[in-house]
Amino acid sequence: MLDITHVRSVLSDVYDLAPSATLANEMQDIYARMDRVISPPDWAIYAPYVRAINALKKERNAVILGHNYMTPEIFHGVSDFGGDSLQLAMKASDVKEDVIVQAGVHFMAETSKILSPQKTVLMPDMDAGCSLAESITAEGVEEMRAKYPGAPVVSYVNTTAEVKAASDICCTSSNAVQIVNAMDSDTVIMTPDQYLAQNVANESHKNVVYWPGSCIVHEQYTAKDLRDFREWNPGTQLIAHPECTPDVVAEADFSGSTSGIIKYVHDKKPERAMLITECSMASNIADELPEVEFVGPCNMCPYMKKITLEKILYVLHTMEGQVEVDEDVAAKARKSVQAMIDLSRKLGL
Repeated sequence: MLDITHVRSVLSDVYDLAPSATLANEMQDIYARMDRVISPPDWAIYAPYVRAINALKKERNAVILGHNYMTPEIFHGVSDFGGDSLQLAMKASDVKEDVIVQAGVHFMAETSKILSPQKTVLMPDMDAGCSLAESITAEGVEEMRAKYPGAPVVSYVNTTAEVKAASDICCTSSNAVQIVNAMDSDTVIMTPDQYLAQNVANESHKNVVYWPGSCIVHEQYTAKDLRDFREWNPGTQLIAHPECTPDVVAEADFSGSTSGIIKYVHDKKPERAMLITECSMASNIADELPEVEFVGPCNMCPYMKKITLEKILYVLHTMEGQVEVDEDVAAKARKSVQAMIDLSRKLGL
């Protein structure tokens, strides 16, 4: 576990991180990307960290890959590239910088290391895990293969390197239907998200069988929540992630991956929208869409929220938190991840 007292002691010896209204004012160009969701006093707290991180990135020849679930000061303040799991994986495969800082959870950092083994990949907090990744092991994949002989295994990128290595191909929520439909088999095994698999099955001509994992954020939503909210707030567009249960997806006005949700809101520009997904999604696109009122409820991912500006600065300063993947495991996992990337590009996704 990261010793935050030690982190702060190390940083305070080198950087002036005291809140600064003057510095915050000088960095208005960055603040403009998030001023709808971050108050001026909070920006005065974040600005010294943002300045220090952005300067240190140049010294280290580093790039920060920020997932859509990062908080706005990370996503807009220091991330060089933001996106969903597929977009970050594609970026990790062709990044030119020597160092990758993964502003996301651990399996994403592993994926970056798998795709760019020659790069140094830094994880700001090794305890930033994922309920889906922790729900299955490589042995679980083999159990499914034994139960459904000959069926290909499509594993969500929200899995460990070992699970990716035991799979035939990976998928994300944005390409899962297309990946499953492209498999040369009537039966397809999906791991580990049971709800994503069920939602894919509803859109696919395949017999989709699945491992019983789930996301602690998305499984909390219920169809009744959506019906109640619709009754209290008529006219609000309800937009759900496919990691939600099928009855929640059926109740929503639209369901899509993180990138799909963003595209939908940009294209439709509803007057009011509720995103049935992780909280930071709405915060990160709010300033781009001032005409849209984003309303609750929302659920936070406790793992994603372990990543902070303070921890990003610390790993860039110390070069601690380097992610390593066994070479044999990485080679096998790389095949399944690269197969996903290649097929996605072939399909124009």
